[in-house]
Amino acid sequence: MRFTSEQRLDDGVLERGFTLGDIPGVLWTPAAAAAPAPLILLGHPGGLHRMYPRLAARARHAAAEGFAAATIELPGGGDRPRFTAVEEARADLLRALEAGEPVDDGIVDRLVLPLVDKAVPELRDTLDALLPLPGLGGPVGYAGGVIAIGVRLAVVEPRISAALLFAGSFVPRATFKEARRVTIPLQVLLQWDDEGNDRQTALDLFDAFGSAEKTLHANTGGHTGVPWFEGDDGNRFFARHLK
Repeated sequence: MRFTSEQRLDDGVLERGFTLGDIPGVLWTPAAAAAPAPLILLGHPGGLHRMYPRLAARARHAAAEGFAAATIELPGGGDRPRFTAVEEARADLLRALEAGEPVDDGIVDRLVLPLVDKAVPELRDTLDALLPLPGLGGPVGYAGGVIAIGVRLAVVEPRISAALLFAGSFVPRATFKEARRVTIPLQVLLQWDDEGNDRQTALDLFDAFGSAEKTLHANTGGHTGVPWFEGDDGNRFFARHLK
C-alpha cells in the first residue's frame, strides 16, 4: 500500500488517499484518539470520485465519534479496468427495465456475483494493509455498498464484527444462502419507496439472515433519501459492537 495524498480537513479529520496495487482508496482518521480507532469499511456502488462527497460525509460523521473509515474503488469502477462481463449484464438489465420486462435471475447473477467474487478479496487485502497502521485497530465494521458484497464479507471475514447494510441493490439467489450463515450483529436500512429496489426481496433477505441480533430500519422515501438521523443511529450501532 502506498499513500498518494494527505490533507487535514477543517474538522481535524486526516484524509489520506492511497493505492493498493492498482486499486485507489481513501482513509479517514479522527483528529485525536486516546486509543487505536476502530475501523469502518465504507461500501458504495462504484465510482469513487462520483461518490466521494457522500462517502466523505459519512466518514467525517463517524470520525466525530472516534471511528476511522476507509473505502476502495469497486472492480470496474472509476479508472479501474472495465469489467466486461458485468457491463454486458448491466446492458441486458437496462434493456429489460426499458422494455418494462421482469429482470430474470440470470441477469442479476451475471451483474452482481462477479463483483462480489472480486471485491471481497480486495476488501480483505485492504484490511491486511490498514489494520497494522499506527492509530488503527480492530474490531472492524462494514457499512453500506452493494448488499451482496456485505453479506459475503460478513460470512468469510472474521475481523468484521458488525455490519450496517443498505438494501437497494439487486440480490442474487446465492446471496440468500450466504445470508443464513451470517451471525454478526446487523442493522439494515431500507428505503420503502426506493424506485430501483424490490421491497419484498429486501424483506426476504432480512428474514434469511442468521444473526441473533438484526434490526431493520425502514424509512419512507427514495433511494437517496435516507434520513439524517440514520447516521447517528449507525454510530450508536457501531459504538455498541466496535468499542
